[in-house]
Amino acid sequence: MCAALIGGMSRLKREYAEAAKALGVTLKVFDGNESYIADRIGQTECLILFTGKLSHKARSEAMRHAVRNGIPVRQCHSSGISSLRQCLNDITNNR
Repeated sequence: MCAALIGGMSRLKREYAEAAKALGVTLKVFDGNESYIADRIGQTECLILFTGKLSHKARSEAMRHAVRNGIPVRQCHSSGISSLRQCLNDITNNR
């Protein structure tokens, strides 16, 4: 399974990827400051947004991309490792 995470803390990028890998998920991590974020997301199976660390523009662009491509989205205000694990567990259990 491939997921994309937008938002969060850049210093936790490696930990996010390791936590996802432990659950069998390949994770693309973006801090939300990238230009044309929708182009970088590509075709993932799900999208996770950490809204507390994400600009409104990046969130809007990501949501628009997800709706157009039928990608399920999870939004979480918190941006910790445990929040990511919870989102990934919810997604993998609902597959």
